Amino acid sequence: METERLIMRRWREADREPFAAMNADPEVMEHFPEPLSRERSDAMVERIESAFDEHGYGLWALEVRATGEFIGFTGLAWQRFEAPFTPALEVGWRLARSAWGRGYAGEAARAALDHGFGPAGQEEIVSMTAVVNLRSRAVMERLGMTRDPADDFDHPRVAAGSPLRPHVLYRISRDAWR
Repeated sequence: METERLIMRRWREADREPFAAMNADPEVMEHFPEPLSRERSDAMVERIESAFDEHGYGLWALEVRATGEFIGFTGLAWQRFEAPFTPALEVGWRLARSAWGRGYAGEAARAALDHGFGPAGQEEIVSMTAVVNLRSRAVMERLGMTRDPADDFDHPRVAAGSPLRPHVLYRISRDAWR
């Protein structure tokens, strides 16, 4: 898929090194339990690619059209951990610091939502993040996603007591997207 400034594509072997560097960056990973080792980053790429094979969509690698630079991912991922709203299709993103503040996350997320409500045939898509992740929450709101505080939850994959465990849940329906 392509947007005005981005190419959203399947992953390449050449993406692994910059992705691992991004996943090891404490600022990029500030709202995740911990930075990822190269091994865990590569395993994530394998899981992402398996999701494409299974569903025909997933977390697309993002490339800046003008430069060919890999800047992270945006896309759709099924969440199946134990929570009142799961299973649910989530739109999510993770970008290298050099790509922050340019509107890339929202631009790519809009294309991902178009795919989710179009070819993927979904009726609702969610997004979630730690309560303290104000930048991602702002992207969710700019996308027109809405939050009901009654849906907020403690993420079961984040350690009890961690300030990252409390999460907000945003939703958007196919009708609201159109």
